[in-house]
Amino acid sequence: MERIHITQHSSLGAGWFAGWLFSIGFLHLDFMQGLFGLIIWPYYLGSHFA
Repeated sequence: MERIHITQHSSLGAGWFAGWLFSIGFLHLDFMQGLFGLIIWPYYLGSHFA
C-alpha cells in the first residue's frame, strides 16, 4: 500500500498576501493601482523608496 504525503505551504502565500495589502495601504494606492500592483508589487515599492 502506497502512502500519500500532502504538504501545505499556506504560510508563504499568507505572508505574501499580507505584504501586498500592507503595501497598498502604505503607498495609498487606489483600487486599480492596487490590482496592478498585485502583478508588479516590487516596482511600486522601489519607486516609492527610490
